[in-house]
Amino acid sequence: MRRLLAAVLCAAMIMGLSACGQEDGASAEFYAMDTNMSVTAYGGDAQNAVDAVQDALYSLDLHLSRTRMDSAISRLNAGASLPAENTDISQLITTAIEYSDATDGAFDITVAPLVSAWGFTTDHYQIPTQKELDGLLPHVGSSHILFGEERAITLDAGTKIDLGGIAKGYASDLCEQILFKHGVTSAMVYLGGNIYVRGSKPDGTAWRVGVQNPKNAAGFVGVLSLTDGYAITSGGYQRYFEENGKRYHHILDPATGYPAESGLTSVTVVTPANGDEHGDRPGHGTMCDAFSTALFVMGEEKAVELWRSGAYDFQLVLVTENGRVLVTDGLADKFEQEDGSGYAYETISRNPA
Repeated sequence: MRRLLAAVLCAAMIMGLSACGQEDGASAEFYAMDTNMSVTAYGGDAQNAVDAVQDALYSLDLHLSRTRMDSAISRLNAGASLPAENTDISQLITTAIEYSDATDGAFDITVAPLVSAWGFTTDHYQIPTQKELDGLLPHVGSSHILFGEERAITLDAGTKIDLGGIAKGYASDLCEQILFKHGVTSAMVYLGGNIYVRGSKPDGTAWRVGVQNPKNAAGFVGVLSLTDGYAITSGGYQRYFEENGKRYHHILDPATGYPAESGLTSVTVVTPANGDEHGDRPGHGTMCDAFSTALFVMGEEKAVELWRSGAYDFQLVLVTENGRVLVTDGLADKFEQEDGSGYAYETISRNPA
């Protein structure tokens, strides 16, 4: 209930920052993919666009959720093969493996048994024994995802996948395409910690997207001015439980099976929009979602190293346990610091002196 209330408040604050007061728009708030969602659109066939987004996200939830016994992912986890003709999910799994390789396994969709062992699937939280984790870890790793004839997918015995760390990013990619097809010129889509904005606000100004303060659910560490882009956040404050005075959050390190202890409390990944000709393939939203999780696990040094490599087009806002907010130089003119937050702010350069 606490997490649900925080999500509702966060959604309300973000939408409040970006309210436009226009009469030709349409909006909806709903619950799907285990989170609160909202979409607001202006221009073109806004109402049908909003309806189509909502229908698409409900449908995606049916196919990708591993807690729905009739979903494609549940059948795959139960030992069935994912047919090659199921190209959308196959592409998403293939993309997830790419990002796992790019982050040395810090992002890994085969952590499903570990997530269940901690109770994060059902919210019946528990601390698994080391013996239990030792029995599960040998089944974690993208090498356990097998591709057969015509790229049909199966899993090694004992391996199960969870697309929770990438599915909402993929959903935001689909939202971009739906809004484009309906002629929408201005929109904001909120999918939990995932934000996509199309164009600018109807008044021509940038959308204002708050980056939540991990220490205060009602506050921000800063505000991003965003047009045509994605801003996706992962943080240990989003889902957690406490036992014997210690907090255990939901972002697990695939190497250890324990909640990641990387020195980061929040990672926001920002990228440009895919563009109108991108199609329905996994795109920048999917990448942002995967990397926000992976970089949280990797920690500040390795996160900045990946950004500096230039291998992928993204910018970062990192919040550290020791009270620093690190903003990459590509966002320096788009990030407004929050006065009185108690954080020290730093800009990270691509080519440090």
